[in-house]
Amino acid sequence: MTHDSTVLHIKGRVLTGRDPDGGVRDEMWVTGGRITFDRPAGARDVTTVEGWALPGLVDAHCHVGLDAHGAVDAATAEKQAVTEREAGALLLRDAGSPSDTRWIDDREDLPRIIRAGRHIARTRRYIRNYAHEIEPEDLVAYVAREARRGDGWVKLVGDWIDRETGDLAACWPRGEVEAAIAEAHRLGARVTAHCFAEESLAPLVEAGIDCIEHATGLTEETIPLFAERGVAIVPTLVNIATFPKLAEGGEKKFPRWADHMRRLHERRYRTVGAAYDAGIPVYVGTDAGGSLAHGLVAQEVGELVKAGLPARAALAAATWGARAWLGRPGLEEGAPADVVVYEADPREDVRVLAAPRRVVLRGRVVG
Repeated sequence: MTHDSTVLHIKGRVLTGRDPDGGVRDEMWVTGGRITFDRPAGARDVTTVEGWALPGLVDAHCHVGLDAHGAVDAATAEKQAVTEREAGALLLRDAGSPSDTRWIDDREDLPRIIRAGRHIARTRRYIRNYAHEIEPEDLVAYVAREARRGDGWVKLVGDWIDRETGDLAACWPRGEVEAAIAEAHRLGARVTAHCFAEESLAPLVEAGIDCIEHATGLTEETIPLFAERGVAIVPTLVNIATFPKLAEGGEKKFPRWADHMRRLHERRYRTVGAAYDAGIPVYVGTDAGGSLAHGLVAQEVGELVKAGLPARAALAAATWGARAWLGRPGLEEGAPADVVVYEADPREDVRVLAAPRRVVLRGRVVG
């Protein structure tokens, strides 16, 4: 690690993503944990790092403090956070966790986390031990509770398998979800929802939701609605890749659901590509922390490129674009120095993101 008295000099190409310099600078310095583009006067103890510098990557959908069975202990949550950091993900939007991870905020060597509180799901309509499981009449109260506990976000489970129909189905009546979203907005929080299916999307968007996770059910009918309302999506394509295995496991009991999941999987790239082409904001998220390992942010950027996003757009979805959406700074004068440095230009080949040369968190070299 560097020390507070050390000045860090990053030179080569600094990709800020900001005008008027075309988004590229030749160098920057870090002093007192913050970025400056002016050489500090009298700097003597200088450590130089060379390469292609980006803002710390963003995993806008992960779950620190959660595994396939529910809440985990602090040691496991720490390991999850370290894994994200080593992958260059220095800003995490925790999209629902039953664990209290506030202690991570006191650790200068762990990523910054924006929490959405705990998932809010319909009774027996989500993964066991993950969510508050409630009925619609309690939705407003629970949304208010999680809006106060989170960091400006609330996470709903918008659809899940309905055992009576044997397929995905929306979880919430329109009136209740509209009131709940209005209450979250009144309290200064944005609302997102887990959604796989087609039918759950339009009512949520019309009710004022801010973001949809996964969004595999987007169609030609709903894509224009998302674009018109500016509703973002976080596709989590590394998670959608697991749909065939999930379908195989549930096919005997729920064949209709299994067929539906396979169809959503088959068109996943076309869905995301069409959303991007329509102007829907798309951001990088992995859904790590449930059944998926942490540290998959570079892989998810590659998946967005496979879906048809230009490399620079996919890069923005994991860096300056995602940071602006979440209200956090990138590489700008006076900002906290959360930086990842690479050996080659990630704009030319996003696979570079899988191998950070240096990771700088809060002005300290941590990897």
